[in-house]
Amino acid sequence: MAKNIAVSEATLEITQIKSIIGGSQVQRDIVRSLGLKRIGHTVVRSADPVTVGMVNKVPHLLKVEEAK
Repeated sequence: MAKNIAVSEATLEITQIKSIIGGSQVQRDIVRSLGLKRIGHTVVRSADPVTVGMVNKVPHLLKVEEAK
């Protein structure tokens, strides 16, 4: 699970690990805005302020790693 990701020059691999069913509409919108479509789906995004803010809003639904 993601734990307070900080803004940096890094590239992040963001993977959805839990369902958005039962989550609030805001949480659903955040996960979709990150480009995630289903459990196990991974996207690569830069660690800019917008992305970091979205990730920190729904850390219980995501796994975040620094891309190699």
